[in-house]
Amino acid sequence: MQLGVEMEFWVVDENGALCAGHDLIEHHDLAVPEFVESLVEVVTPPRGSPAGIAESLVDVLDTLLTHARETDRHLVPLGTPLTVCDSPVASDRGDLLERIYGDGLAVARNCAGTHVHFEQGNVARQLNLLTALDPALALVASSPFYEGERLANSSRAYAYRYRAGHEFGEYRDLWAYTDDPEEWERRLQWCYEDLRTMASNRGVSAEEFAAHFDPEDVVTTPVRLRRETPTVEWRSPDTTLPSHVVALLEDLAPLVARTADLPVTVGAPGVTNDEIRVPEYAELQQLSSTAIERGLDSPFVWKYLEAFDVDTTRYHPLSGQFYAGDTIAADRARRVRLEAARLLERDVDALHTALDRRAAFDSA
Repeated sequence: MQLGVEMEFWVVDENGALCAGHDLIEHHDLAVPEFVESLVEVVTPPRGSPAGIAESLVDVLDTLLTHARETDRHLVPLGTPLTVCDSPVASDRGDLLERIYGDGLAVARNCAGTHVHFEQGNVARQLNLLTALDPALALVASSPFYEGERLANSSRAYAYRYRAGHEFGEYRDLWAYTDDPEEWERRLQWCYEDLRTMASNRGVSAEEFAAHFDPEDVVTTPVRLRRETPTVEWRSPDTTLPSHVVALLEDLAPLVARTADLPVTVGAPGVTNDEIRVPEYAELQQLSSTAIERGLDSPFVWKYLEAFDVDTTRYHPLSGQFYAGDTIAADRARRVRLEAARLLERDVDALHTALDRRAAFDSA
């Protein structure tokens, strides 16, 4: 099964303040702009293993980090910038989103995530399993602070799902299980038509809307079906250190691959030789909420993940490494960003070394 990853990173200056970073993407084909100036995105081509994903991430991040250092800038692997992001929107699509969503877009401007693409197989099974794996976001949560306030273990997920305005819930919330991918497509089409009406009511012409949106990318739900790629995209996790994402793939990719042979059924969560069992959707919603708010501090969450053979003891999310406190001041946030940037540089170096050792071992 082919995999692909997209990771978003904040760009900060030598003092830890958010700054423009889109010029960095000129140095690598696998770096692309995000819709605000202080975010850049790293993408990988399809790879056949987590190790292949690690190689691609190291390749592009090595380049970006080198050029960032030359201009006294750094990349930061945090799910939020900790305090308010006032970086300007930097794309026509972003401008349209501001016109449509208004204040509701502030949430997206303050969030950075990891998106994993799984090659399509049995799509209904993949959709349902990845929906059930939403609580695995707790394994890589990277920021408890949003706009200076401690919100949750994953403040990015909390803000996205609970602070973007009720009228946009259909576009961002976790969707229920489905046995019919065509039903999923119909729901996407409904969302597309509804958003087009909303855009028209806000003065966006039909031509403008069609130029920047299609049904496939009109929602930012934790799981998306991508026909063009074609993949099933899992968007639950925060952005974080690349090694944390690779570890996550090592646990989850083999499980998703098993959907080619095993049905996904509702029952007591776990994996047998005959099926993969996921909880009732109402129970899953409770699990996801707890994962967002408490992360691996909740036995409810880590026991659930271990039912899918995930060794939660090998995960040490960045979110749990912050100092205690209900708020974070701007000067403290700048220092934390710089510390997270140093962790990223060390993490990329360590991954590079591990890959070199593996290559030497394989060629021996």
